[in-house]
Amino acid sequence: IRRPPRSTPLYSSAASDVYKRQEKRELSSNNFANEEEVWNVLHTCYDPEIPVNIVDLGLVYNCEIKEEEGGVNIIIQMTLTAPGCGMGPVIADEVKQKLLSLSGAKAVEVELVWEPQWNQDMMSDAAKLQLGLY
Repeated sequence: IRRPPRSTPLYSSAASDVYKRQEKRELSSNNFANEEEVWNVLHTCYDPEIPVNIVDLGLVYNCEIKEEEGGVNIIIQMTLTAPGCGMGPVIADEVKQKLLSLSGAKAVEVELVWEPQWNQDMMSDAAKLQLGLY
């Protein structure tokens, strides 16, 4: 399971976020979305039934960026809190639409996987606190 780097900053304001992205793109030779930007976008996606983002819930298992001519393909492997969760397609579509808005994103594939099975131990400490599990 590949988790986001703990040092990944989450920007507090939209203006700051845009500025930081522009700054990073100026330093990057290809101006395409990078892994930090993808994780930051994933932090803005929520399960509509739980007021915690999908990264802190531990639902995102892997993030892969494949550079191609003229852009990048982004592949996300994620799970749901329960296999029968009716919000799965809604969450996957939100992830896809938000990631497609990143610079140079040509395609986004969101794959729902069931192994390993999700459990509460996969949640971040912040998510557990927010949900009153501590």
